[in-house]
Amino acid sequence: MATILLVDDSPTIRRMVRAALASVPGVDFAEAASGLQALEALAINPVDMMVLDLNMPDMHGLDVLKFVRSHQQSRELPVLVLTTRGDDASREAVLRAGASAYMTKPFSPTALAAATQQLLSSVRSADG
Repeated sequence: MATILLVDDSPTIRRMVRAALASVPGVDFAEAASGLQALEALAINPVDMMVLDLNMPDMHGLDVLKFVRSHQQSRELPVLVLTTRGDDASREAVLRAGASAYMTKPFSPTALAAATQQLLSSVRSADG
């Protein structure tokens, strides 16, 4: 069973992402409502993938991503950034910081599920 950490300050968005990923086989979810909660969750229970929002009240998602990439145990963690920020500068900054994928809200549930399956299959094949 793969665990995906959903990081978004909106409970509604977290529910929508869960629903969109219900079609992905063999996944379980952990949730964090802030960047700091996400880092705490990662320290306690490693996960197989993270879906990360950028705009959060306590710690910007880009800072979370940079922190994740700076630590050996999470350096290879697939991180899909899911944000309202659709501008080129945000996309480039996030991809430069090491995001595995970038999607904007509103999102297509089918596209999100497909991207998630692709990222998880790369992790599973690397582990296998």
